[in-house]
Amino acid sequence: MVFSGVFFAATFVIPLMDLPTKTKVIASTTSLVLMEIVFWSGGLLVGKELFTKYKKQLNPKNWFKKKKKTLEESNTEFQDNP
Repeated sequence: MVFSGVFFAATFVIPLMDLPTKTKVIASTTSLVLMEIVFWSGGLLVGKELFTKYKKQLNPKNWFKKKKKTLEESNTEFQDNP
């Protein structure tokens, strides 16, 4: 799934290259399609649980959320502090 990032980055680099416009459009579109294919096939290979966890981390909505402490972590902190 990490390799899909290469195709994603290529989508932004291709328009900056000195190529004919038609070639840029075809190459960018192909890069986007390959990115999706590689991403989803990687998801099939790693399994549902890991893929869901990885996809959740990539969601920008989840980047700045504070993680809730579990009950066990709270109890440990309470016991450590006199």
